[in-house]
Amino acid sequence: MRFLDGQTPRHDLTYDDVFLVPGRSSVTSRFDVDLTSPDGCGATVPVVAANMTAVAGRRMAETLARRGALTVLPQDVAPEAVAEIVAWLKSRHPVWDTPLTLAPGDAVADALNLLPKRAHGTVVVVDEGGRPVGTVDEAACSGVDRFTRLADVLDPGAPVVPMDTAPREVFERGRRVVLGVDGEGRLAGLLTPLGALRAEVYSPTLDAAGRLRTAAAVGINGDVAVKAKALLDGGVDVLVVDTAHGHQEKMLDALAAVRGVVGDSGVPVVAGNVVTAAGVRDLVAAGADIVKVGVGPGAMCTTRMMTGVGRPQFSAVLECAAAARDLGRHVWADGGVRHPRDVALALAAGASAVMIGSWLAGTYESPGDLLRDEGGRPYKESFGMASKRAVGARTRGDGGFDRARKALFEEGISSSRQLLDPQRPGVEDVLDGICSGVRSAATYAGARTLDELHDRALVGVQTTAGFTEGTPHGL
Repeated sequence: MRFLDGQTPRHDLTYDDVFLVPGRSSVTSRFDVDLTSPDGCGATVPVVAANMTAVAGRRMAETLARRGALTVLPQDVAPEAVAEIVAWLKSRHPVWDTPLTLAPGDAVADALNLLPKRAHGTVVVVDEGGRPVGTVDEAACSGVDRFTRLADVLDPGAPVVPMDTAPREVFERGRRVVLGVDGEGRLAGLLTPLGALRAEVYSPTLDAAGRLRTAAAVGINGDVAVKAKALLDGGVDVLVVDTAHGHQEKMLDALAAVRGVVGDSGVPVVAGNVVTAAGVRDLVAAGADIVKVGVGPGAMCTTRMMTGVGRPQFSAVLECAAAARDLGRHVWADGGVRHPRDVALALAAGASAVMIGSWLAGTYESPGDLLRDEGGRPYKESFGMASKRAVGARTRGDGGFDRARKALFEEGISSSRQLLDPQRPGVEDVLDGICSGVRSAATYAGARTLDELHDRALVGVQTTAGFTEGTPHGL
């Protein structure tokens, strides 16, 4: 990556401070751009869902892995629960979505409780043998008593096809949903036309056995080696050693312990967070394959306002990525992205993937319940992992005095409403926008891979007015 005037600015920069300059390009189509992350995490698009309780759960992990991204399960989740999630995830189909099912005798109220769990907005009604008898959506539940049986409102017309039916054929059927069944006629999957289209555009994040991949985080307190081994035994594909201040002795000791457990298993080890080249070098020396970069840029983080500590994210990623490349390693840009342009800029600065938190919290697939505000708009609750709410959950096994003492120190927002975007309410919708922006940015730079994007990127520095000029102004 080069700066437009040939000189690195003497002050640090955020994503809003910079822009990509178009260059001569022989890339004729966005689909000629390969978005595979070069860092060995297995992702075919450079997006990682952050290990936040309000973001990363089994639905997020399944959906993003199916579209080539990766999810990091939070360190607050017990290893046995992580193992259960991983086992469930690896039993999911890499193309067909997991259907929501109820019985004909169940009530409309049961369907209304399930419908917000998936962006496809459909519950499949199955008989005692697991064979589909119809579908129910929100429209079918409208205007009827909540105790009405689903047998009275279901639509029996959804097409039923074998699970080996090609996504293109599913798309061409033109129905709102298509149901996939196994050889015995039992329901095994569901695809919408848009889902079928995405199945042809994205390549899933798969392990060597062809199953969906996921990552999990472990903190630096307690017996880190035991926790890491439990996660490995549970089938986790990527281990993330995580703490807010990654450039400390306790992290280096914990990271070395995790590296000792991982050995030559081939499981990548991620560690962070840091914002300097020195931090990268120390974490790599302690055993990190990938280093997380970012202190304070997250939407739910108050670290910079509370402490004054941190660093503008674009400059942090640029310096840390250069240090990692010198060592044959990689960095993930963690936090501070609010638009697809920010993801493209982080990759241009040298990141191999970008971690996203609050942006994904406001989607159907995030773990929280779907709520509605005073105006009836749907939203999910989000909170920072250093907030009083998260700390309270993390320390619930401690004594009352210790919990109260730790609760005095918070560097995150405990409650925030993340409205669902009516145009992009699902995490796949968000991913479409991100990948479209990054692919287009690569074509402007003449790049066919993420490494080429970094090599060819020409970046300029702009004023606040310059950034504002690039925002849409239409009503």
